[in-house]
Order: sequence, then C-alpha cells, then structure tokens
Amino acid sequence: MDKIILASNSPRRRTLFSLFDLPFVVIPADIDEAQLPGEPPKDYVERLARCKADVIASQYEDLIIAADTIVVDQDQLLGKPGDEKEARAMLEQLRGRSHQVYTGIALIQTTTGQTHDDVCETDVPMRGYTDQEISDYIATKDPMDKAGAYAIQHPGFHPVEALSGCYASVMGLPLCHLLVGLRKFNIDIPGDIPLRCQDTLDYDCPVFEKILARS
Repeated sequence: MDKIILASNSPRRRTLFSLFDLPFVVIPADIDEAQLPGEPPKDYVERLARCKADVIASQYEDLIIAADTIVVDQDQLLGKPGDEKEARAMLEQLRGRSHQVYTGIALIQTTTGQTHDDVCETDVPMRGYTDQEISDYIATKDPMDKAGAYAIQHPGFHPVEALSGCYASVMGLPLCHLLVGLRKFNIDIPGDIPLRCQDTLDYDCPVFEKILARS
C-alpha cells in the first residue's frame, strides 16, 4: 500500500484518523478558502476538501485524504471567531436551536488518478446553556480555534444535546463516510471502525449502518 497523507493540520482529524490503525503522515494544504458568490454550503465544503487534496497530490505520489468542515446557521457561515466578543455572539446565536455542520472529504490516489468525494451533513441541536456557561467556556480559550466557536466534545461545556447524526463529522472527520471511500480504493481496514468510533467518542451512533450500506 502506498503511503497515506492526511492533508490536514487539525489535531482532531489526526486523532480520529488514527482509529483506522493505518500508517500516515500529516502534510497540511494551504488553499484560498473564500466562498464563491452564491455557492451553496455543500458545494463549498466539497470544493475545499477537493482543493486541499489536489494541492498535495500535485507534490506527492501517494494516497491523499483531505477534509474540510463548516458550520452553517440559516445559510450563514460561521467560521472561527476573531475575538472573544465574536465567540460570545456566535454561541448566543446558536443557543437553544439547531444548525448544520457539513464536512467534505476528498481522496485521490495519485498513481492511478482514482478519486472519491463525499459530504456529510449533520443537524446539530444546541442546548440552552446559560450566559455564565458561555463566559466560563470562553475563558478556557477553546472556542477561539473552532468554527462556530464550539467543540462538540468539550468535556466541560457540553454544548450539544440529543444529537442524532454523525458525531465524528461534527468533530471534523466522518469516519464511516471515509471508510466507504477507502473501501473503493481496496484499502484493507483492520478492526471495526464504527465500534472504535463509538467507544472513543462515547456515543451510540444511530446512522452508521445506513452510511456503510452505501459501500
């Protein structure tokens, strides 16, 4: 098997991808992430993931895996907050209702030219956390490098309740979607990825069987 390159600098994606128990190296891709005029969120995140994969594929002859995640609230893209005031505004905006998280993945095997693209869309219901909880969370500095100003897995804040979609995708890498893609490249995956994912995230996933049925 050729070397696997994960084209992402996200520590969360590195942690999640390590569950595949496959050797890989990390080489981040630097691209222009500006959204095109009128570009739908799904098309946007899919394009970013593909651009990242293509950039790395132009430099290395390996299996490239890239991903990108966006937070969308009523067609408004919520990126990483620029400061604590913006983080508070985002968290107040999202409080007590649902928004969407899209994660696009892109694979390319440079030696054959084979590619695979997919997008996972997840509805994310936020709980009614208090103003004080927002202040305490912002004080941890955790929101500052997160799209939408939150991490679903944060042990103290717990911003999300009653999720019924892909938890790993909200973290940045939908493992079952990626598993479907890797199977198309005839990659032998050791172990039970859905079980590993659920055990690691302490989450009883209701959607993995439906996702894997597509492979």
